[in-house]
Amino acid sequence: MSAQPAAVDARDDTTQRDSKVLWLLLVATFVVILNETIMSVAITDIMRDFHVDARAGQWLTTAFMLTLAVVIPITGILLQRFSTRAMFIAAMTLFSAGTLIAATAPVFGVLLAARVVQASGTAIMMPLLMTTIMTVVAPGRRGRTMGNVSIVISVAPAIGPTIAGVILSGLAWRWIFWFVLPIAVAMLLVGAWRVRNVSTPAQVPIDVLSVVLSVFGFGGVVYGLSRIGATDQGTPGGAMPMVVAFVVGGAALIAFVLRQLALQRNDRALLDLRTFGSSTFSVSIVLMAVSMAALLGTVILLPIYLQQVLGLDPLFIGLLLLPGGLIMGLLAPVAGRLYDRFGAARLLVPGSILMSAALWMLSFVGAHTSPWYLLASHLVLSVGLAFLFTPLFTAGLGAVPERFYSHGSAIIGTVQQVAGAAGTALFVAVMSVRSAALSDAGSSTRDATASGIALAFLIGAIISLGAVLAAFFVRTPAVAADPSDALVDAVAG
Repeated sequence: MSAQPAAVDARDDTTQRDSKVLWLLLVATFVVILNETIMSVAITDIMRDFHVDARAGQWLTTAFMLTLAVVIPITGILLQRFSTRAMFIAAMTLFSAGTLIAATAPVFGVLLAARVVQASGTAIMMPLLMTTIMTVVAPGRRGRTMGNVSIVISVAPAIGPTIAGVILSGLAWRWIFWFVLPIAVAMLLVGAWRVRNVSTPAQVPIDVLSVVLSVFGFGGVVYGLSRIGATDQGTPGGAMPMVVAFVVGGAALIAFVLRQLALQRNDRALLDLRTFGSSTFSVSIVLMAVSMAALLGTVILLPIYLQQVLGLDPLFIGLLLLPGGLIMGLLAPVAGRLYDRFGAARLLVPGSILMSAALWMLSFVGAHTSPWYLLASHLVLSVGLAFLFTPLFTAGLGAVPERFYSHGSAIIGTVQQVAGAAGTALFVAVMSVRSAALSDAGSSTRDATASGIALAFLIGAIISLGAVLAAFFVRTPAVAADPSDALVDAVAG
């Protein structure tokens, strides 16, 4: 009789420990992901201070996401080799160091390098959170917990411009980093003290050639996208960097895939592509890519439109974008509970339709569009994305065998960031090409910029139609719920 209470107490202690680990990871991940878009409102000020153009300025966001895309594939192996605590400390140390360098950057190049250091920490934190959840949360109730993850993944980038706008209303852009730094250091110290290991490290080899191929592959493709419409395209040889980037990037990606297919036979792949054996995982990846491109492309274009076309100040811009971030935060846990009850398709289909509708609405903006029309469009987009991210994370990873969780998390993180970086680069490139052509034809800067942004959203709207179609093909993985799982009750509230 006396042994029974001891068993129950031991289980409860483990649950409480894991719950604390998850909460620390959630908060830390929110802080680091916030920096994906917090610079978007400040880019105009930074361009002015460092005397760089819009194409260089947008690399503060693109380089951040590109670094994530390059580093995240490696984390699939790192999470198997090192403990939860060690990976957390490494992530927050890198992020804090990058934030300090950015706050004190004397030239644009140093600021750009600081963003890369920040992103290296963020790249570790995202898969660490996802893999930990898949390890300690019962399959039948992951939807509720993934709802909280969706808050982190979607709301943090959405409210980044709002926080930046409030800061820039009275302070210089450097204070954005001074605002984040003490929070990051506090999370580092608390995490070093409280985070405990929830996995067992193993000696897994890292294939250096795969790392090199991923760097050239993902980096080349995104750099090529960023060169579309560059001001030197019309000069002799001006298009050569773009062509070379696409050729090198494409060839490296093909070689990377072939390398993984060979290595995974002996379980040595950097990214094990057997995860794509699940059609649900594969379709979820496609939807995730379109959704992230839509979110981050919109987040960077709307501030540019509101500043350069409508002439609004940063504080008003931040406040205008705030309701969308709040909506996503409020709906993400709701979406998680609805997923647990109804499955993926009933959320993904209406979510993808709303996302597409918002992009079509934004494709009609002009030089005199009302800010309230933009607010309405942003709200529609936010509601749609809130009902997309949670079921995509949950169904996608839930369809992957348990031994591939770290690889599935890394692949989702990689695709998110490559799609986000590509979407941002493509949207800005389309805007630049269109506005430059109209300016050369005699249009005013305001009209040309508005037309360029409208065309970028139109292309995004057309692409989103494919996401609507894909939403019908995501199936809810068959799992058995564990009613005794107290961890989800503690984390999901």
